[in-house]
Amino acid sequence: MPTTPAPDPATPARAPRRDAAANREALLVAAAAALNEDIDASLEAIAARAGLSRRSVYGHFANRDELLIDVFTRGAARLAALLDPVSHPDARVEIALFGATLWAEVEHIRVSAALAVRGPHRELVGSALDPARERLRETVGRGKADGTIRADLDQETVTRLIEHAAVSVLDEATRAKLSDRDGHRLVILAALSAAGMGWREAGDLLAGTPELAFDAVQGTSQATTEATTR
Repeated sequence: MPTTPAPDPATPARAPRRDAAANREALLVAAAAALNEDIDASLEAIAARAGLSRRSVYGHFANRDELLIDVFTRGAARLAALLDPVSHPDARVEIALFGATLWAEVEHIRVSAALAVRGPHRELVGSALDPARERLRETVGRGKADGTIRADLDQETVTRLIEHAAVSVLDEATRAKLSDRDGHRLVILAALSAAGMGWREAGDLLAGTPELAFDAVQGTSQATTEATTR
């Protein structure tokens, strides 16, 4: 009776193949990380980061653009889910919380958030953020009605200014390598400035509102992330 030859100890054991779903997920995770570091990251760099070959990418995505769209829309949907529970009776604090929540997720969604405002895929990616945009628009309207938000510009313009201000801080803070705490403070002040507050007034609001403290926002963001990924 023939016997099965013993494996050659000099031959390394082949790692088990991941299934298609796991490979796709690995590519999306790797692409999000790579693109947050370099928006021009190549397919080769993304595949290598996922532990796969460039050729394997084409088993899941027709081209780099298709992969990018999936990454960006996933990031935008993640951000929308995190912003959904943000609420506060003071419209100014709620706007600050929107910015702080965005900053708390900067490593995961920086590129997606930026491309929701500008970039070739902004319409597609931005659609995933429409619910969050509508919330911000309503908050601005509430603040304008009670006199806490600037009245010299219309509601749509103020909403866009706040959104652009927050995303600009993500770019600047990452470029300047600000600490997490400094970035948190900067994104709040920028959002409140766009809403019409002076820098001293915004600083006082930040200092006097426990919900806006760095540790409070980070803890809330982490709890929301865990709840949405269960």
